[in-house]
Amino acid sequence: MQSFLWILLSVAVGYLLLVILMYFLQSQMIYHPQKSITYTPEDVGLSYEDVTFQTENNLSLHGWYIPSDSKNTLLYFHGNAGNISGRLQTIQLLHNLGLNVFIFDYRGYGKSEGRPSEQGTYKDARAAWNYLVAEREIEDDNIVIMGRSLGGAVASWLAVQKQPAATILESTFTSAADLGADLYPWLPVRSIIKYDYNTLANIRQIESPLFMAHSRDDEIVPYQHGEKLFEAANEPKTFVELRGSHGSGFWETGEKYRLALQEFLYDNLRN
Repeated sequence: MQSFLWILLSVAVGYLLLVILMYFLQSQMIYHPQKSITYTPEDVGLSYEDVTFQTENNLSLHGWYIPSDSKNTLLYFHGNAGNISGRLQTIQLLHNLGLNVFIFDYRGYGKSEGRPSEQGTYKDARAAWNYLVAEREIEDDNIVIMGRSLGGAVASWLAVQKQPAATILESTFTSAADLGADLYPWLPVRSIIKYDYNTLANIRQIESPLFMAHSRDDEIVPYQHGEKLFEAANEPKTFVELRGSHGSGFWETGEKYRLALQEFLYDNLRN
């Protein structure tokens, strides 16, 4: 009996230590920035401009502006890992749909200064929007906001603050707490998490036309997150079911995805 109680106590102490460790390592678990830029749009045959712009707390952020012959510009928010140099397939696809593309790195990613945080990503989103409006003189109704994975949470926040022509959310979770609880059901995630990223609360307030995509094969963000978000969203809204993994479902789905996105943009953007 004493041996059993000792084992039980050891397990309890180990579990408590694990919970404490997870609490203090949340930032490292959420953000996985890469500093080195390994590729540029030139590697896929696209001309681009290197862009630096300032946040409201005077951090310098870095991005790329890939021009097209369109009035419409897509502002892209990437996921939690890597940096903009890992998104060339997405950039190429969006450019081929006839859009100018502006993609940038959050603070702490790539060549952008600072360290990532939830409020920091929101400030970065606002700074990127302000750059397009103030420096590029692009009108609100010629800007499309798009985010994938964590970027979808950031994009949904900005879509509530501004009035874009359209919003695109892909492979996005309902909230950080919901996703954490799904990924770590054996941990008291909702009690210890310090991050919100409440896409579900945001999506109920988005008034612009909405395009959503999610894969049933998504190994990171369960498909039910996409279903719940779409159910809560306002009309007009479009949903495309992807196939393939979390990071490449849009690519693996291929023509079905491209045609659906093309039709959505055609229906909702000014030429």
